[in-house]
Formats: sequence, C-alpha cells, structure tokens
Amino acid sequence: MWPALQNDTFLRACLRQSTTHTPIWLMRQAGRYLPEYKATREKAGNSFMGLATNPQYATDVTLQPLDRYPLDAAILFSDILTVPDAMGLGLSFGAGEGPRFARPVRDEAAVAALQSPDLNKLRYVFDAVTSIRKALNGRVPLIGFSGSPWTLASYMVEGAGSDDYRLIKTMLYSRPDLMHRILAVNAQAVTAYLNAQIDAGAQAVMIFDSWGGVLADGAFQRFSLDYTRQVVAGLTREKDGARVPVIVFTKGGGPWLQDIAACGADVVGLDWTVNLGAARAAVGSKVALQGNLDPSVLFAPPEAIAREGVAVLDSFGRPQRADGGWDGHIFNLGHGISQYTPPDHVAALCEAVHAHSRLQRAAA
Repeated sequence: MWPALQNDTFLRACLRQSTTHTPIWLMRQAGRYLPEYKATREKAGNSFMGLATNPQYATDVTLQPLDRYPLDAAILFSDILTVPDAMGLGLSFGAGEGPRFARPVRDEAAVAALQSPDLNKLRYVFDAVTSIRKALNGRVPLIGFSGSPWTLASYMVEGAGSDDYRLIKTMLYSRPDLMHRILAVNAQAVTAYLNAQIDAGAQAVMIFDSWGGVLADGAFQRFSLDYTRQVVAGLTREKDGARVPVIVFTKGGGPWLQDIAACGADVVGLDWTVNLGAARAAVGSKVALQGNLDPSVLFAPPEAIAREGVAVLDSFGRPQRADGGWDGHIFNLGHGISQYTPPDHVAALCEAVHAHSRLQRAAA
C-alpha cells in the first residue's frame, strides 16, 4: 500500500549496512525556528495541541523541513505527553509555558487508578502517521516516537517540567512500590502506542528518555532502563517485510552507554557530552550510534557549523570497518534544535555532513 522508498540511507545506517553518505535528521526539526511552522501554528489558533491533534496540520509541519533541507528522515510531529494526556491527566500548554498536567499522579489513590489508555483516544496520532507516510510518497522514511516510561512518569508526578525533580525522586526513594506501578503502566502504554504507530506506517521508532540522566547510578537501571527494555522487547520489529529499527536516546546517559546498548535497540542516541569515537569503540558493532552535535553550534557562522559537523563525523570515523563490515552512524544534534536557530544555518550543516561523509567513504 506504500510507495517504494527512494532514500533508505537512514534505515540502512540504523541496521549497520553500507551507505553512500551519513544520513542526517534533527530532533525537533519541525518547529518554531521555521517561519512556515509559525504560520501553520497561527492557522491552528496558536495552539500546539491544535497542531498536533489535527492530522493535516501535523502532516504539513512534518514535511516543512524536508522541503527546505536534504534531510534523510522525517519524524512525526507530536508530543511525548500524548500518552499521559490520554490517561486523563489534563495536558495543557499555557502561552509561553511548557506542558502542565491538571491532575498529576502523586498519591496512592491516583497511582491505583492509573491505567493504560484506550488507544482510540490517540487515533489522531495514528491518523497523522498514515497521512504523513502517504504525503512523503517514499521520499524518506518516517520515524514515530514516544517518551520513555520514566520520562513520562516524571512529568506525570511533577505535573510539569522541573529543575530539581523533587517530587518524582521523593516518590522513587520513599515509595518505590508506587513508582514501579506507574512505570509498569507506562511501559504497557508506550509499547502499545509505538506498535500502533508502526501499524499506521512508521518505519522506525524512537524512545526519548529525556529525563533518564537525572537519576543516580543504580536508580537509572532500575527505574528507567529496565522499563525501556520492556518496551523494546514488546515492539513490532518487522512490518511489510522490512525491519523496523528502534532508537533509544537518554539525555545524560553517557555513563551507562554499555547498559543502554544492551537493551535490545538497534540505535543508541548520544548527547554532545559523549565522544563518538570512544562510544563506537565501546559498543563495537552491537548498535548503531546517533548524534551528537551541540545544538548551540547552529548559532555560529556557517563556516564554523561546517567545521563542527565535520569534527563529529571525524570523531566517529569511516563507517566501514577493516573487516569489511559497517558501523552505523546517523548524524543528529545532541538534543532538540533551538527555536532561535537561523534556518539558513541548518542548510549549512546538512551540506557539510553530506559532503564530508561522502569524502570519508571515498578515502582509501
């Protein structure tokens, strides 16, 4: 039912297969730094959820960066908090504010009442996935995504973003039984949610463990990674005869690279604090790596952006190994692109990554 894929470089890199260049896509590549995104958001009443819950608007903004730049993948325009919103926690985005829940999960009764949401409440997401896949017409693959069980739990307990994670960590240490109950429900919900995205047309999926790096060693493994591993184990890994790669990204997860690489994912995303060459040496050919340019580099002049992009590629090195095999690398930022990024600077990065990675492969 889908058109043939014209550019499969991203999928090939995820699976550590040969590629003609290093593929590039950017976290939050469809967003507020683009004037066309702002214009579409105005049509939606300047509402983020007005965009995300309208499959046509979500399709339009997903494709906008692809019309500007030679990116090698599209990512669904949505939010990581759609799942807890569907659980009835009352998600809202105030003007100039981040996400907020009207009914956070902070006591025993609220935890006991928590259950995996009816996927019909998330039908708008799956409709958007199908709409985007059709609109892409085989141009590049489509990535679906979700927040990790731990990251979703953090927002659900805190009720919003946090700078000290006091409420979620208090529950973790004082009532680990409640914490595990929330995480178990979230893992079930995230697994079903991602599989529904795959059924709707997503060709790869990514799990964003945005808050995993705030945990202590030991706590990270028990309260974040163990539940991410459960999700990965339950995912559909082949659809329509093709492998569906899974990416896991833990911001601040560098100290646990080996543990994350063993979770069953095909790709591990890295933030900008990690040396790519050292990471490649550590994981060998277990997984492909994604990352990891500091997003702030994109505020620099184009020649500096090109230099730093080349440095990331050189840090990873030539993807082809001496034994003839390939280690996959997907170029990305170490976190999401800033809303203040000049759009022309993204073009300079894409050009540098594609040109230099082709030169790497041509080298003897």
